[in-house]
Amino acid sequence: MRRTFIALCMSLLCAATAAPTHAAVSVSIGINVPVYPQMVVVPGYPVYYAPTLGANFFFYDGMYWVLQGDNWYMSSWYNGPWAIVEPAYVPYYVLRVPVRYYRAPPPYFRGWQPSAPPRWGNHWGPQWEQQHRDWNRWNRRAVPGPAPLPTYQRRYSGERYPSAVQQTNLQTRNYHYQPRTEVARQHVQQQQVEHRGPAVAQQRPQVERPQTQRVPQMAPQHQQERPMQQEPRGSGQPRHEAGPRIQPQQMPPQQAPMVVPNAPQHQQQGRAEQQERGRGKGHGDEGKDKREEGGPRGK
Repeated sequence: MRRTFIALCMSLLCAATAAPTHAAVSVSIGINVPVYPQMVVVPGYPVYYAPTLGANFFFYDGMYWVLQGDNWYMSSWYNGPWAIVEPAYVPYYVLRVPVRYYRAPPPYFRGWQPSAPPRWGNHWGPQWEQQHRDWNRWNRRAVPGPAPLPTYQRRYSGERYPSAVQQTNLQTRNYHYQPRTEVARQHVQQQQVEHRGPAVAQQRPQVERPQTQRVPQMAPQHQQERPMQQEPRGSGQPRHEAGPRIQPQQMPPQQAPMVVPNAPQHQQQGRAEQQERGRGKGHGDEGKDKREEGGPRGK
């Protein structure tokens, strides 16, 4: 049991050291940036620095980078929250910035050449230097351009400075730059999973509900259409034609007896007129008879 516990602790320790960043939300690094700082490009480097801040404040690959004491920190917003980054995962272009652009150089920078990058191998030891031998060897003619600054963050300062959840939403809507370095990409993905994952999960049932309601509504409609397709069988017309279905409705059965006896009706009307004329004569004769009969009575 004891050996199992020790093995479990060792595995967790190895997993922690293998992670690119140790996300520590709301880490206090001893600096406060109340408003969006002025950022200036370091000549010949795809990195910005803040000349007016009394801190080692940089911007590279869509992220803010701060060296405070012996640790590097990163954030997608200018005043944090900050996440600590292990020395093995700090981007090389950040480490290559000359010493003169560090506005608050730590004590171990003393004696180093201002126009050269810090001697990270001397500070972090031979193991780091052995693993990163080529960190300061690069083609200066193939330097990538600096990432665009998220200047929209100028609108948010003081009491309007957003929370971590609001930062993720604002960053997604206003800043569309895709990081190149693995550590920056993982940091963005981690923020999206932590802050946007619960909101997306709550919205999914609302989107699926109308879909589940539409399925039972479609079934009775098809069932009602089936007998309508079977109605034209008596007329001998094919099912796919819509004309025969409408024709029986336009010609009601009351018109059928009216079409056939049209000719006999005229004949009957003619005969009726002749009979009426004969009757009229008969009535006229009867009148005459009555008048004649009435004549002598008057006499």
